[in-house]
Order: sequence, then structure tokens, then C-alpha cells
Amino acid sequence: MVFLSNAVSDARLNEKDEIGKPVFSTCVYGSRWTTQPIPKYSLPDDEMPPQVAYKLIKDDLQLDGNPVLNLASFVTTYMEEEAEKLMSENLSKNFIDYEEYPVSVELQNRCVNIIARLFNAPMDNPHSEAMGVSTIGSSEAIILAVLAMKKLWQKRRIAEGKPIDKPNLVMSASVQVCWEKATRYLEIEEKFVYLTEGCYILDPEKAVDLVDENTIGVCVILGSTYTGHYEDAKKVNELLKVKNEANGWDVPIHVDAASGGFVAPFVNPDLDWDFRLDLVRSINVSGHKYGLCYAGIGWAIWKSPKYLPEELIFNVNYLGSDQASFTLNFSKGAANVISQYYVLIRNGRAGFTSIMTNLMQIADYLAQSLENTGVFEIISDRNGKGLPLVAFKLKLKDIHYDEFDVAQRLRERGWIVPAYTMAPNTQHIKLMRIVVREDFSRERCDILLTDIMATIDLLNKLDKETLFKKRTSTASWNLLKSVTRATFGGVKNVSHKTNG
Repeated sequence: MVFLSNAVSDARLNEKDEIGKPVFSTCVYGSRWTTQPIPKYSLPDDEMPPQVAYKLIKDDLQLDGNPVLNLASFVTTYMEEEAEKLMSENLSKNFIDYEEYPVSVELQNRCVNIIARLFNAPMDNPHSEAMGVSTIGSSEAIILAVLAMKKLWQKRRIAEGKPIDKPNLVMSASVQVCWEKATRYLEIEEKFVYLTEGCYILDPEKAVDLVDENTIGVCVILGSTYTGHYEDAKKVNELLKVKNEANGWDVPIHVDAASGGFVAPFVNPDLDWDFRLDLVRSINVSGHKYGLCYAGIGWAIWKSPKYLPEELIFNVNYLGSDQASFTLNFSKGAANVISQYYVLIRNGRAGFTSIMTNLMQIADYLAQSLENTGVFEIISDRNGKGLPLVAFKLKLKDIHYDEFDVAQRLRERGWIVPAYTMAPNTQHIKLMRIVVREDFSRERCDILLTDIMATIDLLNKLDKETLFKKRTSTASWNLLKSVTRATFGGVKNVSHKTNG
């Protein structure tokens, strides 16, 4: 069978738009949108062809960094093709619509069960089963957990006829900023355990010393953002039990396992940090970190329903069925929950153990290689005692460059390796950190090591004056401050942890 085609007439080919440019064009770069400015902050008056919009945006995004070379982030940058396919096929599903998408909700239930068992939640009492919910990430999970702790504390205080106006939360000064958001948004006093040089995690004795009758809970971090260290949940549990019993209190522990929750159970399964400890009542974990999913999925798990106040749970029926909701937002995509379930059943315990063991081996190899240069001092733990990352600093003294200069030069080679100062009271310490993720192979590690040493050689050859001229961090920070103040009307961030 032969299909007929029509020849485009000269009249159509010669059609002009309102500014005299040809309308008929099959080439994106032959269209008028490549020469005309597109409104950035207002809606364009006219539509444009989809292939033109796609290509123009794609071209802009080429200026972004390469996620694979972004060694600053814990967030997953690789998923298997089958997982991506499942996500793309389910992008249009609104997870909150339980009646319409019951299987998606069932997959969340399965994930909660798997994770609760992974964290050794008690499984012997049908009337006190663990509960959990999917979140956008650990930030939402932490706010929900803190909210639950505050509400339980308030209920106990009211029952005792005591005031409820001064709740506080005990935590390390090295907590991720989402903890400061939680305390500020929920009007809770922050009681920080400040770090000391050589000890970059929570001191259990100092933490428990800060606990008083107004303490709603103690936060323990399984994997510090700064150095990857695991805080000693077992020791905190032992000391806090004694203090609770002596005073008739019931101060719980929340474990922030955002990064370590999918690492420790497979690499260091005998480490006591989870629901095996009496006072650990809630745990958060990020599925989009070492849970091996793309950004947008986290989990909050409670040991028992009695640690999740019923008055915080909302029951609605306006989507067609009765359903319970305990989230900060209502609508969210189902694709991320589906991807988490795929990863869990795809890898199983054996797969997770293999992946996490490989990451630990590469992190240890990287740490040893950096240490062998004599240029760097390693701060992070090794041999599975912490996260698969390498936190390090310059060992050499009396040099005219610092960690920020090294990081800046590595960016010129495509690598994003962060340089930063430590938490309050140790801010004089400058560090760099390389996060080892699933797609960071031994081969890529060797390339990075070569580039790091090439960077050091270059910095050694530059004199102090030349190096100073090449620094852009101060100018960039001043510009950022100016933009921020202009945008927010001069409001300054008063966080004790924010460093320039």
C-alpha cells in the first residue's frame, strides 16, 4: 500500500510570524526562540513547540554539575533501568489516593514491615506492632518524630499537672540542619552537646547530663554528616535508663539513621543502635541515600503505636474511602515508594550486604591511599565502624593553601568534593569529605586520587599572591549574602551552626 504525501506550498514556507521570522521550521535552532529572549520570571504570551521547549531547557541543564562526580552528596545517583522504568510508568499516581491506588499503598506497607524488621522492632505482640510511614525524606520524618515526642511529653506533663511551655531536645551540635528546623518550627529549646577536637560525635555522659524534666527526647545520630561516625546509642540508652528510673521520667531516644540505617545492619549487624535498645522509640532513615533510591523517599518508624499519639493522625474520606494520614503534606507521587520496594526485593539481604561491603572496601582503600601520600590526615572511621565515606584534612603545616583551595581546584576537573568547617566549638578545623556511593567504583576512585595529587602539585607550585588572586570563594559568598539579604529583606540566619 502506498501512502500519499503532500508537498508544502511556497506560501506556507514563506509564512512569517509577528516579527517577520519564518514560522515553518523543523530545526530547533532555526526557530525564533533561539534568538529571542524567553521570559524567565513571567509566563510567555505565546506557546512554543514541545521539542523546542525541551531542547532549550536541556541545553540550560548542561551547565549543571555531573551527579556522578558529585561526591558531596549522600543522595543516590544510580538506579537500575528496571527501577527507572517502574518509576516512569507510575509518575502520574498520587500516593495519597488509597482507594484508587491500593497496590501502591500495599507496597508501602511491605516496605514498612521490611524496614521495621531490619531495625529489630519487636514482633512478638500483636497488640503492639511497629508503625511507620513513607515521607519525602528524613527531614519530614524527623519533624514527624519530634512532633510525636513533644505531644507525648505534653500529655504526661498535663496528667501530672505540670507546665508544658518549655520543652527541650538534647542532641549533638553536629546534627544536620533539619533538626534545627524541627526545633525552631515546633518551638522546642535546643540543648546541644558541643564537640571537642578529636571527639566529633555525641558524648553520652554530657548528653544525659543535659536531660531534665522538660526534655522530650535525646537524638542519637547513626552516621554524622560531618565525619560519618556512629554515635553510641547503646551507652546513651544505659545512662538514660538510670536517670529515668531515678527521677520517674520517660525520656526516649530517637535515632537519626538517615545515612546509616541501610548500612549498619549489613556491614555491622551486631552493633546495638536500633529497637533492640529499650529507650529507642523511633527511627528515621532516608531511602534516597544508602537505601539506593533517587531523591524523594524517606521513612519514619515507631516501635509501637503507643509512641505515636492518636491525635496526630487524621482520618479523611474525601478521596472515596476512610484513610489515616500522618504526614506534613497530602499529595505525593507513588513512584518513589514503588522504587524503594523494587530495591528491597531486588537486592535482598545478600545484595545489600554485597553492595555495602564493596562501598566500605573502596572507602577504606581511598582513606589509606590518601593517608599514604603524607599530605592528608584521615578523620573518619574505617572497617565498617562508620559510614562509607572519607573525611580528611590537610596534614601539612605552614602551607599557603587550605582545604577550600583544594576543593575549588578539584571543581575545575569536574569533581565536587566539599570543603567545610566543623560544628560549633571546633570551627577552626577545616575538612573535606568524599561520600562513596554505589556508582563509585575502584577505577573511578583511582582517577580521583590522581586528580587530587595533581591538584596538590599545582597548588604547591603557585605562590601565595597568585593563589590569592585565583580564590573566588570570598567574592562568591559576599555576592550570595547580598542576594539573600535583598531577597529576604535583610533577614539574617541566626542558626548557631551556619558557616559562611
